[in-house]
Amino acid sequence: MISVLFVCLGNICRSPMAEGLFNAKIEKSGLGDSIKSDSAGTSTYHLGKQPDPRTLETLKKHGIIHHHRGRQVDFDDANRFDYIIAMDQYNFQDLKYMIPNGFKGLFLMRNFDHMEKGADVPDPYYGDPDGFEGVYRILDRSLDGLIRYIRDNHNL
Repeated sequence: MISVLFVCLGNICRSPMAEGLFNAKIEKSGLGDSIKSDSAGTSTYHLGKQPDPRTLETLKKHGIIHHHRGRQVDFDDANRFDYIIAMDQYNFQDLKYMIPNGFKGLFLMRNFDHMEKGADVPDPYYGDPDGFEGVYRILDRSLDGLIRYIRDNHNL
């Protein structure tokens, strides 16, 4: 089983959206028995909280129902997950200090985006609902690239 952890700051907007969309994509592609995912935050801001209502509404608009409770990344996640995917450079840098040296599965989400490779996934928290739709579109293309990467590197 290949495992993927999506990480942002608070674990209520970008990372749970990535998790919900990723799960829908892997189920649709028949990989649900081969890949699992979760999401977490680098902060403790929203521990135990449900995703932002705008995140859930955006997913629902695209036919995805997602249930999640916010949690914080911990040192052992590097032992539980093959890939840890940061939504932006800020969280990527934090993760480099939180996970053990030698972990080879740490990536920026948009390393897999063919349109803006290496850019940050913007945080829509302080914006309007259109920002959540924009994040959805970025994640949609980036996750397609991540799934191709996993398939190619794990012969799926």
